[in-house]
Amino acid sequence: MSLFPTSDDSLPTFDPESTMFVRVAIERGLDRADGLSYRSDEPVRVGQRVIVPVGRGNTATGGIVIEAGGMELLNGFDPRKVKPISEITSSGIEPGVVELARWMSKYYLCPLGMVLNSALPSAVKSRTGAKTRIGVQVCVSVPEDAEGVLVGKTKFAWEQICGLADDVFPADPKALRVKLGLSNLTPINRLLKAGFLETVEIQSIRAAEVFDLLEQREDTRPMLNEEQSGVVDGISKTLDAFGVHLVQGVTGSGKTEVYMHLIDRVLARGKTALVLVPEIALTPQTAGRFVSRFGGVGVSVLHSGLSASTRHKQWASARDGQSRVVVGARSAVFAPLSDLGMIVVDEEHDSSYKQDSMPRYNGRDAAVKRAQLEGCPVVLGSATPSLESYANAMDGRYTRWRLATRATGGLMPSVRVIDMERDVHRKLDGKNEALRRKTDAIGPSLHDAIVETIESGSQALLLLNRRGFASVVVSTDPQCGWKLECDQCDATMVVHRGSVRTQSGRRYVRCHHCGSERLIPKSCPMTGKPVVELGAGTQRVEEEIERRYGELLSLREGEGFARVDSDSMRSAKDYFRTLDRFGSGALKMLLGTQMIAKGLDFPNVSLVGVLSADTALYLPDFRAEERTFQLVSQVAGRAGRGSTPGRVLVQTLNPLSPAITLAAEHRYDTFASQELTNRRLAGFPPCTRMARVVIRHKDHARAHAIALQIGDALRRDGVEGVQITGPMECVISKIANQYRWSIELVAPRANLIQLALGRVRAEGLLKSDASCGIDVDPIWLM
Repeated sequence: MSLFPTSDDSLPTFDPESTMFVRVAIERGLDRADGLSYRSDEPVRVGQRVIVPVGRGNTATGGIVIEAGGMELLNGFDPRKVKPISEITSSGIEPGVVELARWMSKYYLCPLGMVLNSALPSAVKSRTGAKTRIGVQVCVSVPEDAEGVLVGKTKFAWEQICGLADDVFPADPKALRVKLGLSNLTPINRLLKAGFLETVEIQSIRAAEVFDLLEQREDTRPMLNEEQSGVVDGISKTLDAFGVHLVQGVTGSGKTEVYMHLIDRVLARGKTALVLVPEIALTPQTAGRFVSRFGGVGVSVLHSGLSASTRHKQWASARDGQSRVVVGARSAVFAPLSDLGMIVVDEEHDSSYKQDSMPRYNGRDAAVKRAQLEGCPVVLGSATPSLESYANAMDGRYTRWRLATRATGGLMPSVRVIDMERDVHRKLDGKNEALRRKTDAIGPSLHDAIVETIESGSQALLLLNRRGFASVVVSTDPQCGWKLECDQCDATMVVHRGSVRTQSGRRYVRCHHCGSERLIPKSCPMTGKPVVELGAGTQRVEEEIERRYGELLSLREGEGFARVDSDSMRSAKDYFRTLDRFGSGALKMLLGTQMIAKGLDFPNVSLVGVLSADTALYLPDFRAEERTFQLVSQVAGRAGRGSTPGRVLVQTLNPLSPAITLAAEHRYDTFASQELTNRRLAGFPPCTRMARVVIRHKDHARAHAIALQIGDALRRDGVEGVQITGPMECVISKIANQYRWSIELVAPRANLIQLALGRVRAEGLLKSDASCGIDVDPIWLM
């Protein structure tokens, strides 16, 4: 050995030809689709999570193996300079999910490592709740000479053990002692010493059972009607191949029963099934129905309301094959299921399938891609399909199935659109005149309906998709124009009661964008005149209900009715308990945001009131009409699911809006056709494809300069057919002290946008990080 070795002399020596090399996508924002190269002294599979050294300091960093092989992975790089893997962990994802992540990284322009980081829950990486204990099992080779060992209690114990089922082992020694009826562990210890039994490590996850919160009804397996049978039989003919099926069924048409009959057939073929539902609709009712039906083959439930250890346990159950059905929210699209036979996306139109942070993927579209990779069908279900799915069905890319009637034969609820300008002037009888105020959110017609419904023993739902007490604080001087705004955001502050602190009797207001709070001033800082709180939120309506119906109908918060929004429902348990009380009849009415608009099936609900159908109608977003139609239709569908006919009252200041009138008439196809025509004329999706780049910086001029630089680069490297708009200030121009500028790209095909953004990305000008967000197929333009 040389006294002064060269750099080559200091390199490790090994046989490169017999060494395994891998490529690893590290869990950082490193924008390399091919990953980093490492060598492994042990076998490792694609999808395995490993710890690798990164950079000159060899910082230990987690990552996922995306490719494994020999020296061909090095592309001529000196194999002796390739660093070894530091650790191979016990966690990982399915190889099919790795391919899905590759597609998502390319389509959504997000570093592959960041996508893979989202695919594996942090609770799984950290093995939260995992415990290792010692168990015993029967040795594979039992000693022939048993003389002197199998006598007395030891012989009795061995004979009992031989009669036990294989799935009893490995067993905890103490539990085995009880099962065998022994008074102590001496016979088991003798069998261990003699070689009849051996010790093994038992891996388990200590966590609360998710099913404790679920509503598990007796599974009656209702007979399918003719429409349902037609859908099930038709889709069942395609179970061997990829295909997208859009099940468009009115609310209450039995779409869930269709899904479960299809899953029955998938399980009978030895396959597994994945069911995605919006987080907001993943109620004890929804998940409980699947657990009741498929509990025998194992069901895992995955959603954000689970503790870390419970999430780990549910994930591990699916990974180990103990659960053949997974029901979960958006991120469950990465569930570790093998032999996947079907994916179901319920309420496929719901905006919560779109993630608003990196990676900004749409769970519905990712599910379609995973089904394509797995070679299985995907079923998209909704009463009000997204215009993207509807357009694909009209163009023949998706197969469309219709469920036009309610499964029980009941009628759709009658819907009445109430012009609030006229309704507030309608004369009430003398008895109720004193109950009305000009600021009341519940108009006279809805008031009458509430009284009639509650007095008849039925239940009611009231929807107002705006939380808080008041939406703005303004000066009483009409010439002033002052309003209380967040000093960190370009937005007004929202008044809350109860959930926001007070000081010397004065209340704070909260910004819904950054969460900051400010004290409500005693007077207008511009004129010195008093201030007033305008606009109704769920808290103000809650106060109104107690004032108007506390004595009249015994409706008091927590007793006769409850408010359901993200302020009052602090955890999944709060939400589930409230729904349980409503289902039992302890609560007569629910007031809430869109949390009560879907996923609920209570047969005693005969009245639904929409307090303001205009909440989202005039947002500067081309999807505003579509969202309004869907919300009104969905919440209306909660009424009349039992024997009592349902009715819906929709309060609005825009009674002639097509989104409201057509929703009231249950005319989805007419609305969709008209809206698609409008989108086509305006050049908006789904008739085109869109991407949005949002630049954020604490300095306004710097944010503008970066946006101009990216905009100029996009135009310089322009792709024919791609229309570039901006940079322009976002509608909400500042959030959390970050100024926001946006650039919008519109093209006839998605690949043109990928090409345009890819060119600028290759120059290093466009990165998905804290200061620059790339949103492909955006659903919000605020």
